Order: sequence, then structure tokens, then C-alpha cells
Amino acid sequence: MSADSLILTQRDGACLTVTVNRPDKANSLTTEMLVLLRDIFRKAATDDDLRAIIMTGAGDRVFCAGADLNTLYDAQNGPDPWDEMAEALRAVPILTVAAINGPCIGGGMTLALGCDIRICVPEARFGYPVLKNNVLPGQYDVDTLQALIGPGRSAAILLGGDTVSAEDAAAWGLIDRLTPPEALQDTCRSLCATALAAEGAHLKTLKSMLRRA
Repeated sequence: MSADSLILTQRDGACLTVTVNRPDKANSLTTEMLVLLRDIFRKAATDDDLRAIIMTGAGDRVFCAGADLNTLYDAQNGPDPWDEMAEALRAVPILTVAAINGPCIGGGMTLALGCDIRICVPEARFGYPVLKNNVLPGQYDVDTLQALIGPGRSAAILLGGDTVSAEDAAAWGLIDRLTPPEALQDTCRSLCATALAAEGAHLKTLKSMLRRA
């Protein structure tokens, strides 16, 4: 399967849905897929007609299991593809929503934390096994995680290897809303409705104010 087919995009008016399409490998991300995501986000940032991005995973089993560990160190002598992808996602000046349709593990957390709003199904769970895998998370992920759920809970996830249920994630503030699987896409689209109808410059200014805060 080509890398292009592993990251799918679907445009519906001013909304772009980006889908990690590797369900047979738990939607894990290779270096090539990270580069594709980076380029999609960079292009979206310059699209004056776009108002919202919904990020999700293919299938009904997992959102994203993070890095394909077989390719994790492919770019170790050049720019870090994870950093470039994450920076491109955070730089998108419009609304971004993570539609978390299953477990969100490792680098899946990078995708989720990089979005403005996180919606998940009750079957989702959240973990960031960087200590076990002998890798470091991005500093932005650590800072955002602590801002959302506090230092103790962040340490339990990052240092203690805890996996958090959807219910706890919602109670702690890691997730903004729980929704049944069959309603996930409609819930995300409903949250995007105001942004989709907004004037572009106003939307971008408001998002920049949120990010500065």
C-alpha cells in the first residue's frame, strides 16, 4: 500500500477530514505518513477557504497507536518528522478537532493534543509509553498535558506508564466530550458548524488569541 493511501483526506465545503488509514497496523505512523501529514497541515494553513479540520483514524478499533517502531529512527540524522508534523498541526490557524474513535496511544497523543478540541468514544483509552519505548515526547505535549490534567496525573501517564480510560480522561479534562461511536462524526461536525460559517480572518484571529493564552 502506498503512503498516499495511508493518509486519506476528504473535503466537504470548508471542512477537511484527515484519516490515518492503516487499521491493520493499529493506525501506527511511519516516517512517510508523518511527512504526508506535515504537508497536509502546511497546505491547510494557507487555504483561505478552509475553516475546520477533523482528525481521525480508520476503522472502529483504534484512533492511532503512535509510531511504527520499525521506522521510528529512520530520520535520526535529519529533521525529526514527528516534530515537523506536530509543529505543522499546531500552526494550522483554523479549528482542529480530534475525533478519537478508539485507543489513542503514544504518538496518537501528539495528534490529539495538537488539536483544539478532543472528542472520543467510550471505548477509547489514552497512554503515552515513552519511558517504556526509550523515546522522549515533544515538549509541547508535556506542557499541554500538564495544563490539561495537572503534573501528578501527567507523571502517572509519562513516568508511571498509566493508561487512562475515556471516562477518566473526560473527568480530568484531557477529553472535551464523550459520544457514542455512531454519533462521533456528527458531534464533531456540530462543533465545527460555527467555524464553518465564520469569516476566515475573524476565526484565525480568535484562534491566535486562544493559543497565546
